Amino acid sequence: MARLPVIALVGRPNVGKSTLFNRLTRTRDALVADLPGLTRDRIYGRVRLGPRPAIVVDTGGLTGEDEGLEGGMARQAWRAVEEADVVVLLVDARDGLTAGDELIAGRLRRAGKPVVVAVNKAERLNPAVAAAEFHALGLGEPVAISAAHGQGVGVLLERALSRVPSAEEAQPSGEPERTEDARRVRVAILGRPNVGKSTLVNRLVGEERVLASDVPGTTRDAVRIDFERDGEAFTLIDTAGVRRRARVKEAVEKFSVLKALQAMEQAQVVVLVLDAREGVTEQDATLLGHAIEAGRGVVVAVNKWDGLSPEQRARVRAEVERRLAFADFAPVCYISALHGSGLGELLAAVRRVADSAARRLPTPRLTRVLREAVSAHPPPAGRGRRRIKLRYAHQGGQNPPVIVIHGTQAERLPAAYRRYLAKRFREAFGLVGTPLRLEMRSGENPYAGRAARRR
Repeated sequence: MARLPVIALVGRPNVGKSTLFNRLTRTRDALVADLPGLTRDRIYGRVRLGPRPAIVVDTGGLTGEDEGLEGGMARQAWRAVEEADVVVLLVDARDGLTAGDELIAGRLRRAGKPVVVAVNKAERLNPAVAAAEFHALGLGEPVAISAAHGQGVGVLLERALSRVPSAEEAQPSGEPERTEDARRVRVAILGRPNVGKSTLVNRLVGEERVLASDVPGTTRDAVRIDFERDGEAFTLIDTAGVRRRARVKEAVEKFSVLKALQAMEQAQVVVLVLDAREGVTEQDATLLGHAIEAGRGVVVAVNKWDGLSPEQRARVRAEVERRLAFADFAPVCYISALHGSGLGELLAAVRRVADSAARRLPTPRLTRVLREAVSAHPPPAGRGRRRIKLRYAHQGGQNPPVIVIHGTQAERLPAAYRRYLAKRFREAFGLVGTPLRLEMRSGENPYAGRAARRR
C-alpha cells in the first residue's frame, strides 16, 4: 500500500498559507489539524479535495531571519520542505513580486524539490495578469488562486499532484506489489516518545524473530512485520523501527507526525499507546483524532499499568473516559508491555475492531434499526420548513462502515441527531472501535421496485 504524497506550503508571512491549508483540509478543527506543543510551526492535515488523497503541511512565514522565533519557524519550514514530495510556494498577488519571494524561490531551486507557485488573493483579478510577473521566479507556470474563496484551488492541487508519481508509477519495475492475506490485520502502533511503543512491538513479535516482511524505503516509510498469535495473523506497522529488547532502553525515540499519518494510511487499526504514569495529554487526544479522521479503527492501550496503586488506576481510568470522550466507541486496554500483561486482550480487541470495520450490514436490518430509532426519538422539526423524514438505509462502504440514509430533507439533519443515529447503529450491530460515517440523501428509494420484482 503506497504512502500518501506530501505537499508543503511555504511563503512569506500573511500570504494565505493557513487559509489555503484550511481550504484543502476542509477543517479548522485543531483536534485534526494541529499538535499543540509538538509541531507548533508545522501543522499537518489530510487533503480532502479531489479524488487523490494527500497530506498537506502548513508552515510559519519565512522572513529571512535566522535567529530567535523567526529563525525557529524558518527551520521548521525548511524541514517541511525536506519531508515533502512537492512544495507549493504561496505569493501575494496584491503585493506583487518581492525580494522575499525571490529569496525563498532561490533556496527552493537549490533544494531540488518540485515546486508550484500559487499566486494567492487573485479574486477579481485577471488570472493571467495576476500571475504574469511571477514567471520571473523561474519555477514554471504560476497558478492564480483565491484560497479564501476557493477559486483555482482545484487546479493548483491537480498541478501539484501531477508532479508526484502515482502509486503505480512509483512501483519499481519488476517488483510485484505486496499482496495481503485477507484475514491479516494491519496494525499501526502510535504514541508519544517513551510511552513504550518499541517495547510493545518487540514483546508482540518476540525477541527471536525473522523480519521477512521489512519493506525498504525512505526514512519516513514505516517498517512492516508479519507475526501470528494464537492462530491470528497480524502485520505491525512500526514507525520507530523495531529494536531488540535489550536496546530499547538505550534508544532515544523520536516522534514524527508525518510518520504517524503515513502509518495510519497503511493500517486498518491504530493502537494508540499512552503512558499511565503521565495520563492523557493533549498530544494523545490529537493523535487519536487524526486516526478517527482518517477513518481507521482505534484501540487505546494504556501502558505501564503495573505498579500503580488502586487510587492511581481509578484516576487514570477517569481521565481516559473524560479526555477521550469523543472516541467513547474505542476499546481501552490496560497493559504492561514490559511484562507482557494484557497483550492477549489487546490483540483480541484489535481483531474485534478490524472485524467491525469490515462488517457487512444488511439493508433490511439497517432500515429496521433506523425506523426504530426514529420511532423512539423523531428528528427535530425545522422552523417553517418541511419536516425531516428518514425512510430507509443501506450500506455504502466498509473500512470504515458507511451508512447511506434516504429521506426527505435528510441533509438538514442536525449533527446531534446524526450522533444519536450512529450510536443506535453501533449498538444494534455491535460495532466496536471503528468510526461510523453517515451519508444523508434526499430522493426516491433506489430499492423501491426490488421487492415488487422479486414477487
